[in-house]
Amino acid sequence: MTKTRVRIGAGAGFSDDRFEPALELAERGELDYLVFECLAERTIARETLSRIKDPETGYTPYMRDRLRMVLPACMQAGIRIVTNMGAANPLGAARVIRRDALSLGLPPPVVAAVVGDDVTEIVRAHPELRLLDTGEPVESLLPRMAAANAYLGADIVREALARDAQIVVTGRVADPSMFVGCMLHGLGWSYDDYPRLAAGTFTGHLLECAAQVTGGCFADPGKKDVPDMARIGFPYADVDADGSVRLGKVEGSGGRLDVATCTEQALYEIHDPARYITPDCVLDITEAEFEQLGPDRVGFRGTRAAPRTDTYKVVVGYHDGWIGEGEVGYAGPNALARARLSEQIVRERLKLRGFSYPEIRADYIGMSSLHGMGAGRPEPYEVRLRVAARSPDKKAAQAVGFEMRTLNVNGPAGGGGTLEALREVIGVRSLLLPRHLVHPEVVIEERP
Repeated sequence: MTKTRVRIGAGAGFSDDRFEPALELAERGELDYLVFECLAERTIARETLSRIKDPETGYTPYMRDRLRMVLPACMQAGIRIVTNMGAANPLGAARVIRRDALSLGLPPPVVAAVVGDDVTEIVRAHPELRLLDTGEPVESLLPRMAAANAYLGADIVREALARDAQIVVTGRVADPSMFVGCMLHGLGWSYDDYPRLAAGTFTGHLLECAAQVTGGCFADPGKKDVPDMARIGFPYADVDADGSVRLGKVEGSGGRLDVATCTEQALYEIHDPARYITPDCVLDITEAEFEQLGPDRVGFRGTRAAPRTDTYKVVVGYHDGWIGEGEVGYAGPNALARARLSEQIVRERLKLRGFSYPEIRADYIGMSSLHGMGAGRPEPYEVRLRVAARSPDKKAAQAVGFEMRTLNVNGPAGGGGTLEALREVIGVRSLLLPRHLVHPEVVIEERP
């Protein structure tokens, strides 16, 4: 049954987001839908590696904790949940979600898994596909490819909701599309109604990073003040059947929501405001205007959209070697000179051991990490040196942290607090894949 208005809340903006604001929305936000957006570009490739080690994993690590917190309130209020926390294993995630709901004493929910975004084998079968950034064939990455996933659109989310799913768990779906899918379902929009798709896609873009539209990544003390940031509230949107939209947040929650915060988020990750390509449409926000409707209430108008393209964007995650790093701190007079000497020692030690690196860098944290050392900068009383290097050889990368640690007794005076780390690098490239090659499906885990 379609409605004349739906309210959609943003429960998370990334995989390590806070938990409590989603519960606040579930308990006090009077929502119809709660969307958790938790997949960064590299996340699925990373979770694919986890699933290889353990076939029962592959979903976002915090998924169970997040959903166990909100499931009682959402099921009691009839709030439907849509999330991409299925990552590399939506089917496994759906099983776990249903099992957790039962363990909480809740009625068995209908959980739908969206599959088909994994196009790894399709990409392998088409080595001639061109990488967007270099124009080279993807063939060169195939031996190192960990995963290839297409950004699915709102249509498959609508289909899942139309099958009475109370919880929809997906892998790779474009961030705004999860929100648009709720609008297609709740408001009965046509998937070819581009004026409404424009408004819906822009709404999804504003909500997808959660607190970024309510003051997160906005605050600058004395210049752009944001109240009560420790309790910042996540946003919701009231969307009417005609495409009118009003953004808000729960009354009394921290943060701020106004034209300024919305304007900053509107430009986030949009390279061309006249042609923001999503799986659902090609969005144009060059004439979009925000309007302050009241305290923490903002509307907009002026969005437009052209028809969707005949391709899906695909993100290809691949093994790209290792990064080894180490840190050491110095304090007191001449601290910077001692840190500089440590950098020289580490670089020379690595050469003496026969290691070379395609990329190595040193940062004097607090002085040079972002803008270089700079002339005339006053010397710090405390300085922390970080040396990091990338290598296809794990042993070479590991040596960086080891040599930093040896400075404890082999380096300049007063060094301390050494740290070392080693991590595998997942590189990311993109390509376009014809839509007709991709066949997403909805799988109902189990009906009650």
